[in-house]
Amino acid sequence: MSVVAARNGTPVEAPVAPPKVVRQRRVRPGLLGLAVLLIALGGLGAAFAVTSVRSTGTYLAVARPVDMGQQLTADDLVPVRVSGGRELQPVSADRMDEVLELRAAVRLTPGTLLTPAQLTEAPLLGAGQQQIALGLEPEQVPARKLHPGDKVLLVSTPSNATGGGSDASRGGGTRFEGTVIDTAMPQNGDVVVYLALAVRDVPAVVALAADDRIALVLTEAA
Repeated sequence: MSVVAARNGTPVEAPVAPPKVVRQRRVRPGLLGLAVLLIALGGLGAAFAVTSVRSTGTYLAVARPVDMGQQLTADDLVPVRVSGGRELQPVSADRMDEVLELRAAVRLTPGTLLTPAQLTEAPLLGAGQQQIALGLEPEQVPARKLHPGDKVLLVSTPSNATGGGSDASRGGGTRFEGTVIDTAMPQNGDVVVYLALAVRDVPAVVALAADDRIALVLTEAA
Protein backbone atom coordinates (compact mmCIF):
# COMPACT_ATOMS: atom_id res chain seq x y z
CA MET A 1 0.00 0.00 0.00
CA SER A 2 1.18 3.50 -0.72
CA VAL A 3 0.00 7.04 -0.29
CA VAL A 4 0.59 10.17 -2.28
CA ALA A 5 2.66 12.81 -0.63
CA ALA A 6 3.83 16.15 -1.94
CA ARG A 7 7.49 17.00 -2.21
CA ASN A 8 8.23 20.52 -3.35
CA GLY A 9 4.76 20.58 -4.78
CA THR A 10 5.33 17.34 -6.75
CA PRO A 11 3.23 14.31 -5.79
CA VAL A 12 5.31 11.35 -4.68
CA GLU A 13 4.13 7.88 -3.71
CA ALA A 14 5.49 6.70 -0.39
CA PRO A 15 4.97 3.35 1.39
CA VAL A 16 2.90 3.33 4.56
CA ALA A 17 4.19 1.28 7.51
CA PRO A 18 1.65 -1.29 8.67
CA PRO A 19 0.29 -0.74 12.19
CA LYS A 20 2.06 -2.67 14.99
CA VAL A 21 0.04 -5.38 16.60
CA VAL A 22 0.52 -5.60 20.37
CA ARG A 23 0.62 -9.23 21.41
CA GLN A 24 -1.25 -10.02 24.62
CA ARG A 25 0.72 -11.95 27.16
CA ARG A 26 -0.77 -15.17 28.33
CA VAL A 27 -1.06 -15.50 32.11
CA ARG A 28 0.11 -18.85 33.27
CA PRO A 29 -2.25 -20.46 35.81
CA GLY A 30 0.69 -21.53 37.98
CA LEU A 31 2.00 -17.99 38.31
CA LEU A 32 -1.47 -16.73 39.11
CA GLY A 33 -1.83 -19.29 41.87
CA LEU A 34 1.59 -18.36 43.26
CA ALA A 35 0.61 -14.71 43.35
CA VAL A 36 -2.57 -15.53 45.24
CA LEU A 37 -0.59 -17.67 47.69
CA LEU A 38 1.93 -14.89 48.33
CA ILE A 39 -0.86 -12.41 48.97
CA ALA A 40 -2.50 -14.83 51.41
CA LEU A 41 0.78 -15.47 53.23
CA GLY A 42 1.37 -11.74 53.49
CA GLY A 43 -2.03 -11.34 55.12
CA LEU A 44 -1.34 -14.16 57.55
CA GLY A 45 2.04 -12.66 58.42
CA ALA A 46 0.45 -9.32 59.15
CA ALA A 47 -2.21 -10.97 61.30
CA PHE A 48 0.47 -12.93 63.20
CA ALA A 49 2.46 -9.75 63.80
CA VAL A 50 -0.60 -7.99 65.19
CA THR A 51 -1.45 -10.98 67.39
CA SER A 52 2.12 -11.22 68.68
CA VAL A 53 2.16 -7.58 69.63
CA ARG A 54 -1.15 -7.96 71.43
CA SER A 55 0.05 -11.06 73.36
CA THR A 56 3.34 -9.52 74.45
CA GLY A 57 3.50 -8.92 78.19
CA THR A 58 5.88 -8.39 81.10
CA TYR A 59 6.25 -11.38 83.40
CA LEU A 60 8.42 -12.53 86.32
CA ALA A 61 11.38 -14.80 85.62
CA VAL A 62 13.71 -16.56 88.05
CA ALA A 63 17.02 -14.71 88.38
CA ARG A 64 18.93 -17.12 90.64
CA PRO A 65 18.43 -20.60 92.19
CA VAL A 66 15.72 -20.78 94.85
CA ASP A 67 15.35 -23.86 97.05
CA MET A 68 12.00 -25.41 97.79
CA GLY A 69 10.36 -23.81 100.82
CA GLN A 70 12.46 -20.65 100.61
CA GLN A 71 10.61 -17.35 100.79
CA LEU A 72 11.11 -15.31 97.64
CA THR A 73 12.94 -11.99 97.64
CA ALA A 74 13.18 -9.23 95.05
CA ASP A 75 16.70 -10.41 94.16
CA ASP A 76 15.34 -13.83 93.19
CA LEU A 77 13.14 -12.44 90.40
CA VAL A 78 13.50 -10.21 87.36
CA PRO A 79 10.79 -8.76 85.07
CA VAL A 80 11.09 -9.82 81.43
CA ARG A 81 9.08 -8.91 78.34
CA VAL A 82 7.92 -12.00 76.49
CA SER A 83 5.92 -12.39 73.27
CA GLY A 84 3.29 -15.10 73.24
CA GLY A 85 3.92 -16.16 76.84
CA ARG A 86 0.32 -16.19 77.97
CA GLU A 87 -0.08 -19.84 77.02
CA LEU A 88 2.35 -20.71 79.85
CA GLN A 89 0.26 -18.72 82.35
CA PRO A 90 3.29 -17.00 83.93
CA VAL A 91 3.02 -14.58 86.83
CA SER A 92 2.62 -10.99 85.69
CA ALA A 93 5.34 -8.55 86.76
CA ASP A 94 2.79 -6.29 88.45
CA ARG A 95 2.25 -9.04 91.08
CA MET A 96 5.77 -8.72 92.46
CA ASP A 97 4.66 -7.53 95.93
CA GLU A 98 2.17 -10.38 96.19
CA VAL A 99 4.76 -12.99 95.19
CA LEU A 100 7.32 -11.81 97.77
CA GLU A 101 5.02 -13.07 100.53
CA LEU A 102 5.08 -16.64 99.17
CA ARG A 103 7.47 -19.59 99.23
CA ALA A 104 8.81 -21.75 96.43
CA ALA A 105 6.76 -24.94 96.15
CA VAL A 106 9.54 -26.51 94.04
CA ARG A 107 13.15 -25.72 93.36
CA LEU A 108 13.30 -22.76 90.96
CA THR A 109 15.83 -22.66 88.13
CA PRO A 110 17.30 -19.39 86.77
CA GLY A 111 16.07 -18.32 83.35
CA THR A 112 12.59 -19.84 83.67
CA LEU A 113 9.27 -18.02 83.85
CA LEU A 114 7.57 -18.09 87.24
CA THR A 115 4.16 -19.77 87.31
CA PRO A 116 1.50 -19.88 90.08
CA ALA A 117 2.00 -23.66 90.45
CA GLN A 118 5.55 -23.00 91.67
CA LEU A 119 4.37 -20.88 94.61
CA THR A 120 2.84 -21.81 97.96
CA GLU A 121 1.80 -20.20 101.23
CA ALA A 122 2.41 -23.35 103.27
CA PRO A 123 5.64 -23.65 105.27
CA LEU A 124 7.67 -26.85 105.12
CA LEU A 125 6.92 -27.49 108.80
CA GLY A 126 3.41 -28.88 108.57
CA ALA A 127 0.72 -29.59 111.13
CA GLY A 128 1.66 -32.27 113.65
CA GLN A 129 5.39 -31.78 113.04
CA GLN A 130 8.28 -30.37 115.01
CA GLN A 131 11.74 -29.26 113.93
CA ILE A 132 14.96 -30.76 115.21
CA ALA A 133 18.62 -30.22 114.32
CA LEU A 134 21.06 -33.05 113.68
CA GLY A 135 24.79 -32.45 113.76
CA LEU A 136 26.46 -34.83 111.32
CA GLU A 137 29.96 -35.34 110.05
CA PRO A 138 30.36 -34.74 106.29
CA GLU A 139 30.63 -38.46 105.54
CA GLN A 140 27.31 -39.08 107.31
CA VAL A 141 25.41 -36.78 104.94
CA PRO A 142 23.81 -38.86 102.14
CA ALA A 143 24.28 -36.21 99.43
CA ARG A 144 26.82 -33.56 98.54
CA LYS A 145 24.19 -31.01 99.48
CA LEU A 146 20.73 -31.46 100.95
CA HIS A 147 17.99 -29.08 99.86
CA PRO A 148 14.80 -27.96 101.59
CA GLY A 149 12.03 -30.36 100.72
CA ASP A 150 14.27 -33.43 100.38
CA LYS A 151 12.65 -36.53 101.90
CA VAL A 152 14.89 -38.49 104.26
CA LEU A 153 14.75 -41.60 106.38
CA LEU A 154 16.35 -41.70 109.81
CA VAL A 155 17.45 -45.20 110.81
CA SER A 156 18.62 -46.22 114.27
CA THR A 157 21.96 -48.01 114.44
CA PRO A 158 22.94 -50.76 116.94
CA SER A 159 24.22 -49.74 120.34
CA ASN A 160 27.81 -50.53 121.34
CA ALA A 161 26.68 -51.22 124.89
CA THR A 162 26.27 -54.74 126.24
CA GLY A 163 23.02 -56.27 125.16
CA GLY A 164 22.80 -54.00 122.14
CA GLY A 165 22.33 -55.13 118.64
CA SER A 166 18.65 -55.90 118.99
CA ASP A 167 17.92 -53.55 116.12
CA ALA A 168 20.26 -55.46 113.85
CA SER A 169 18.75 -58.77 114.85
CA ARG A 170 15.39 -57.55 113.58
CA GLY A 171 16.90 -57.01 110.15
CA GLY A 172 17.16 -53.23 110.44
CA GLY A 173 16.84 -50.32 112.83
CA THR A 174 13.81 -48.28 113.72
CA ARG A 175 12.91 -45.89 110.93
CA PHE A 176 11.55 -42.36 111.01
CA GLU A 177 10.47 -40.28 108.02
CA GLY A 178 11.49 -36.63 107.85
CA THR A 179 11.74 -33.63 105.55
CA VAL A 180 14.76 -31.36 105.21
CA ILE A 181 13.98 -27.75 106.11
CA ASP A 182 17.48 -26.28 105.91
CA THR A 183 21.17 -27.06 106.32
CA ALA A 184 24.14 -25.20 107.73
CA MET A 185 27.90 -25.75 107.95
CA PRO A 186 29.48 -24.44 111.16
CA GLN A 187 33.16 -23.61 111.28
CA ASN A 188 33.95 -26.95 112.94
CA GLY A 189 33.33 -28.72 109.64
CA ASP A 190 30.18 -30.56 110.69
CA VAL A 191 26.90 -30.34 108.81
CA VAL A 192 23.77 -29.32 110.69
CA VAL A 193 20.58 -30.64 109.12
CA TYR A 194 17.29 -29.13 110.22
CA LEU A 195 14.48 -31.66 109.88
CA ALA A 196 10.70 -31.70 110.19
CA LEU A 197 9.55 -34.83 112.02
CA ALA A 198 6.26 -36.12 113.32
CA VAL A 199 5.77 -35.02 116.93
CA ARG A 200 5.56 -38.64 118.11
CA ASP A 201 9.02 -39.43 116.61
CA VAL A 202 10.92 -36.48 118.03
CA PRO A 203 11.78 -37.92 121.52
CA ALA A 204 13.14 -41.18 120.09
CA VAL A 205 15.19 -39.44 117.39
CA VAL A 206 16.65 -36.95 119.88
CA ALA A 207 17.67 -39.81 122.20
CA LEU A 208 19.27 -41.77 119.35
CA ALA A 209 21.12 -38.68 118.13
CA ALA A 210 22.49 -38.04 121.63
CA ASP A 211 23.99 -41.56 121.57
CA ASP A 212 25.26 -41.08 118.01
CA ARG A 213 23.00 -43.92 116.87
CA ILE A 214 21.22 -42.34 113.93
CA ALA A 215 21.86 -42.66 110.21
CA LEU A 216 20.40 -40.38 107.56
CA VAL A 217 19.20 -41.77 104.22
CA LEU A 218 18.01 -39.66 101.28
CA THR A 219 14.85 -41.20 99.80
CA GLU A 220 13.51 -38.46 97.50
CA ALA A 221 15.12 -35.27 96.22
CA ALA A 222 12.99 -32.15 96.06
